[in-house]
Amino acid sequence: METISAESLVKSFGKIVALDRVSLRIEAGELFFLLGPSGCGKSTLLRCIAGLEMPESGVIRFGERDVTEVPPHRRETAMVFQSYALWPHLSVAHNIAFGLEERRVPKPEIKRRVEAALELVQLAGFGPRGIEQMSGGQQQRVALARALVVKPKCLLLDEPLSNLDAQLRIEMRTEIRRLVKSNGLTAIYVTHDQEEALAMADRMAILSRGRIEQIGTPEAIYRTPRSASVASFIGETNLIPGTVLESAAQSATIATAAGPLVGRLTDPAWRPQAGAAVQLSIRPEAWHLHEEAGDNAISGRIVERSYLGQRIQYWIDTAAGRQQIVEMNPQQLHSPGETSVRLHVRSDDVLVLEPDNRN
Repeated sequence: METISAESLVKSFGKIVALDRVSLRIEAGELFFLLGPSGCGKSTLLRCIAGLEMPESGVIRFGERDVTEVPPHRRETAMVFQSYALWPHLSVAHNIAFGLEERRVPKPEIKRRVEAALELVQLAGFGPRGIEQMSGGQQQRVALARALVVKPKCLLLDEPLSNLDAQLRIEMRTEIRRLVKSNGLTAIYVTHDQEEALAMADRMAILSRGRIEQIGTPEAIYRTPRSASVASFIGETNLIPGTVLESAAQSATIATAAGPLVGRLTDPAWRPQAGAAVQLSIRPEAWHLHEEAGDNAISGRIVERSYLGQRIQYWIDTAAGRQQIVEMNPQQLHSPGETSVRLHVRSDDVLVLEPDNRN
């Protein structure tokens, strides 16, 4: 278990800048997620940390040790790939033992450690089976066992659950987190699945176009995004353009096409001036439907409704654009076509963000 840090990493593929001066620090024992859309640089960053790619500039450290030019097999890391990368002609046990054999570990020690790794991933007794006899979830456990058996200081996971069905992905989330924490590992996990990251991560970094947009805990990223791109990537949100009427240290009143709304500034280093263009982020669950008038409210018309058991999802047309709303345990059902409904939101749930104008 040790810290991992990257300082000003730059990596390009031809004219495409995959990493643009990326810096971060991952604490010892953290399950840290790299999250972002396809092509944002998250897998390239992981491969640089693994030693599979060489950055053009910058430094990678494991603890105090500079490993930027250290070959992969000497970094004491283990990697789990999206495709599992298992050998179909080898048994489960031989797949797991491969890394130990490469390290010339004595055979009795290999046997003991393979059996222990199988038990760790809840596959005790499966060693003699062929890979083709294993389900997708079991193959993923074999890949994890192969990574853990070499006793790495850092576990690297590149979209390891993307090939599994939805229910199995949920089960494996808990399993991977358990294995990371019970083995005292520092783990870096790449995914584009925001729900996966919110459910599993200690902290996460959101990447976009080769840069880190924000680093924080799942709750902090969800509740306090620093940009419209982060807000729209983590969970669902309604984005409303507006213009600042007035601002204070932590809040601002924003003019929108549907009327003024008071919101919360999420970036302590940014205070927009009157007249500045901003974007408001309002989560679907933050809106509430009421008939009475009130502050921080806009009017609209329901155009669609989806019944989801304990919650109802509405789409409502307003002067500020179509809004998505989720009501939990609703006391009243509203029907599409209702000509006038009022949408209320607490000012603390209206996030005032700087527009994403970067090219």
